[in-house]
Amino acid sequence: VQLVETGGGLVQAGGSLRLSCAASGSIFSITTMGWYRQAPGKQRELVATMPSGGNTNYADSVKGRFSISRDNVKNTVYLQMNSLKPEDTAVYYCYIDLRPLRYWGQGTQVTVSS
Repeated sequence: VQLVETGGGLVQAGGSLRLSCAASGSIFSITTMGWYRQAPGKQRELVATMPSGGNTNYADSVKGRFSISRDNVKNTVYLQMNSLKPEDTAVYYCYIDLRPLRYWGQGTQVTVSS
């Protein structure tokens, strides 16, 4: 199983980015898909999750600004990030759960300038 992330980059504060994460390989039934991020010198933190049932969950710091979605046909999860702030600067990692295992993307850098 491989996860390939795209969409990171440099953006000014207040701007938007859309991250994509496409899974390929021996995939039969993905349960939860989601995103974490890790800023320099900080622990990895949960950003958003989306179980197969569709009930989303967001970190308080991104509620109202970020939106997670998934395409189960394409095995792809997206993260739409609006009203970006400098504190959103981090490496963003996607993941998928193929129970009992979790697979991770390689990470994509998001940098928000003030």
